[in-house]
Amino acid sequence: MSKSRPPRPRDMNQLAKRIVDISVGEETEEQPIEREKNPHAVALGRLGGQRGGKVRAERMTPTRRSEIARAAARSRWNKRPPK
Repeated sequence: MSKSRPPRPRDMNQLAKRIVDISVGEETEEQPIEREKNPHAVALGRLGGQRGGKVRAERMTPTRRSEIARAAARSRWNKRPPK
């Protein structure tokens, strides 16, 4: 997880008050709460991601794989920038 700052107020007056409060010590900049990930869920997710595409390709018929490849190529060619 990335460590980022909490969101700042959008209203300029609220932002100014928050900056003053932080500078005089009435308020501190809170760090976002970092949740601990469930290691079992992480392992299951990695396991499925590592073998998912390979198993899917093996189960597909050659005709279906060809259709998918043709659609992908058509999509790439349609996204060409204009001359």
